[in-house]
Amino acid sequence: MTILVTGASGHLGTNLVRRLLDDGHSVRVLLREGSNNAAVDGLDLDKVYGDLRDFTRVKAVVKGCNRIYHCAAKVSTLDSNSILEREIYDCNVLGTIHILQAALECDVSKVVVSGSFSAVGHNPEKPSDETIPFYPFSPHLPYGFSKTFVEHECLKAFANGLNVVVAVSCAILGPHDYKPSRMGRTLIDFANGKLPAYVPGGFEFVAARDIVEGHILAMSKGRPGQKYIFSSQFLTVDDLMDIFEEVTNRDRPPLKIPGAMMAGIAKVADFILPRFFPNVPRRFTSGAVRILRMHRHADISKAKNELGYQPTSIKASIQSAYDDFLRRGLITPVGKRIAFTRPKENLS
Repeated sequence: MTILVTGASGHLGTNLVRRLLDDGHSVRVLLREGSNNAAVDGLDLDKVYGDLRDFTRVKAVVKGCNRIYHCAAKVSTLDSNSILEREIYDCNVLGTIHILQAALECDVSKVVVSGSFSAVGHNPEKPSDETIPFYPFSPHLPYGFSKTFVEHECLKAFANGLNVVVAVSCAILGPHDYKPSRMGRTLIDFANGKLPAYVPGGFEFVAARDIVEGHILAMSKGRPGQKYIFSSQFLTVDDLMDIFEEVTNRDRPPLKIPGAMMAGIAKVADFILPRFFPNVPRRFTSGAVRILRMHRHADISKAKNELGYQPTSIKASIQSAYDDFLRRGLITPVGKRIAFTRPKENLS
């Protein structure tokens, strides 16, 4: 039977699709018209187009599929505004409701929904596991709230008889990052000597092959109605810079901005940039800085004990990402180790 993958043009989705094809499965992918779908170009799969917000179309796409990996999501580290909140809710929550309802009506045998570490509760005293509740009265991004609601919808579908499992992802590092993601852009800028500064902090990272393996394990062994956290390694930003230096042969940026100072800068930028420079890329948003300063650790014992999950090397995954960006011409290689040089301004 055919396996449906949503979000196949995203970083997780395209790595998952490649794994499924390598394993000999028949794969259907739901793509959006007009979106950047280069990630699945040339792959032997059934491409269908539609919008997750359109239930009639979603049901037609789901029909004939035996299993579903629902990886599609609107990811954002931006704080609240009404337009963004509506877009995130419709894409993430409403889209998931439609997938789950269609799965129930079309007798799909199992659904794995991609979750987010942003929707896992935080206890400063210990690593976060699946049992820690999400506390809604702390500062959270709209994205984090939406992924919490997604988990609630999965539980409702489970109560209605659907075999559904949530596979929780941390920040992904690895190849086939076509959009590219925030972490992918960071690696590209670092490798090209265009990352002017960095901030301290830390977060849980997962290799692309590991989060794919986690989804496969969740499909084959995951208990219905459960969620499992998948991570490869906690890294401080300085740890990440160490790996980037080794992989790219470049020195890290000389400017390390203190977290409190960067939080203030980001808050001002969050006010100014959307109003006057809406198309300027925003790397260090208030939300992103806040997350890094929390130093959140993950406890992946449940995935290890129940599913047999074993994380691999995050450094190897970063090397694979670098090699893939290099192959696609997004990175200019350097022969020997060179110090950071500030990009020349265009004075024309």
